[in-house]
Amino acid sequence: MTAVVSLAREWIGTPYRHQCAVKGAGCDCLGLVLGVWQSLNGRLPEPVPAYTMDWSEPQGDEVLWQAAARWLVAKPLEEEAPGDVLLFRMRAGSVAKHLGIAGRTGARASFIHAYAGRAVAESALSTPWRRRIVARFSFPLEGA
Repeated sequence: MTAVVSLAREWIGTPYRHQCAVKGAGCDCLGLVLGVWQSLNGRLPEPVPAYTMDWSEPQGDEVLWQAAARWLVAKPLEEEAPGDVLLFRMRAGSVAKHLGIAGRTGARASFIHAYAGRAVAESALSTPWRRRIVARFSFPLEGA
């Protein structure tokens, strides 16, 4: 298990709270990734502006993808590793607006994520979820 996976699993059970990133109190999918980033790096790479739950979907702007590309290390989709940050497109034609962290790979693949109405959980990376992955990243310090 990687340090990233261990850190992400510490957030399991944290209630969903839009625009929050406080372990045990509340977070959304971005808040989970930001919380893990802070544990690894001590501070955020840039201020996070307020954002809506639609992630600029009406405008078609890939705001979340662009931010991930600025601060995380992009990798090929087929190069799966525990601790990867996964970016999902929830519907065809919509912007990518959900994040998770790979927990396990292989036959029992899983990912850790927060989503509206739930707490942070580790879910099976089932075929429907896999089909939604549009980008894969690693944290800059992963493996260091």
